[in-house]
Amino acid sequence: MNHIFRLLWVYIWIQYPVFAQVDNWEQKAKVMVDNQIMVRGVQDEKVLDIMRQTPRHEFVPTEQRPFSYMDSPLPIGYDQTISQPYIVGLMTSLLELKGNEKVLEIGTGSGYQAAVLSNLCKEVFSIEILQELAVRSKATLARLGYDNIYVKWGDGYQGWPDEAPFDAVIVTAAPPKLPPKLFEQLKVGGKLVIPVGSIWQELWVITKLQGGIMDKESVIPVRFVPMVHPKKPIPE
Repeated sequence: MNHIFRLLWVYIWIQYPVFAQVDNWEQKAKVMVDNQIMVRGVQDEKVLDIMRQTPRHEFVPTEQRPFSYMDSPLPIGYDQTISQPYIVGLMTSLLELKGNEKVLEIGTGSGYQAAVLSNLCKEVFSIEILQELAVRSKATLARLGYDNIYVKWGDGYQGWPDEAPFDAVIVTAAPPKLPPKLFEQLKVGGKLVIPVGSIWQELWVITKLQGGIMDKESVIPVRFVPMVHPKKPIPE
């Protein structure tokens, strides 16, 4: 096992020498944003600045921290991952947040996406289907001082009707088709950013028009963990 880790670090040094040379996370985050996200077309300066200021390493298990600012998803336990930084930046920018929105996130996971959103909008309401992750991410966000994020253990397919309507909705797991309740809970003019599909997945941006009309745009092919239904009813 130690031999494998030594080989991995050699690979990192060769492929990503800057990650082996910088010592503080702020530098790593800046390199991550400049070299992985901005150069691939994400141009929203507010999103880029917030991602430079958000400590991604705080949202991954200790053994994954050396890889926190690489261009890769990382395992966070329970067969779940923290999304690739580029995908976080892209999906966040597609919401086109102005600063006063109420945002629904489906799939809290590590809490990193919610942390990025929290500095770009008024409030984030985040639902996680795995109770262990909901508890852990809520504790992480509280420890780091994020006070406008509300996390609950629940079924993402149901949304959060008590807090609807939302100005924007972002989904970080892929359902086989669009969950209708998420679209219903979106305000007119609001955007829903969601990966959809089973074997083949596409990232969609859906805008809710007057009369409940759906304007749908396909952005890129993606690969997300499936959005699952709860095995047992989740208490309200």
